Amino acid sequence: MTSENNTQILDIGDQIPEITLPDQNGEDFDLSSLKGKPYILYFYPKDNTSGCTKEACGFRDNYAELENAGIKVIGVSPDSAKSHIKFIEKNELPFTLLTDKEHSLMEPLGAWGTKVRCGRESVGVIRSTFIVGTDGKILESWRNVSVKGHVEKVLAGVKNL
Repeated sequence: MTSENNTQILDIGDQIPEITLPDQNGEDFDLSSLKGKPYILYFYPKDNTSGCTKEACGFRDNYAELENAGIKVIGVSPDSAKSHIKFIEKNELPFTLLTDKEHSLMEPLGAWGTKVRCGRESVGVIRSTFIVGTDGKILESWRNVSVKGHVEKVLAGVKNL
């Protein structure tokens, strides 16, 4: 799969880039620190918007089940650490949110680019979710996600691991 600027988009079987991004506390979070553990990496456009809140709360509501299965949840958006903290506190989110202002993780995963909404084109976050295995390789992917029913699809994907 290639992006609009002809760069290769990572997909199932590909290694997640070993990138370090700031978390909600402004501290460096190195994705390579998750090797040996499966995790869900989901990309969303903006903190405290209706769709993004529904998606985050869906992961929150199923977090205990995921945690019992040994699976971490990591959310990623271009929002600031300060915005992430407010989003976490307001919605009691128990998982890490990362800031990707430069789209350094979003772009190789195809989670940043041109999208069409209500007939209008714009460039931004393309709502996407990935299940990453213990070896750091993508096991499942969902792109251009519709929030309704999405977390349930991810849970089904986790159960098939």
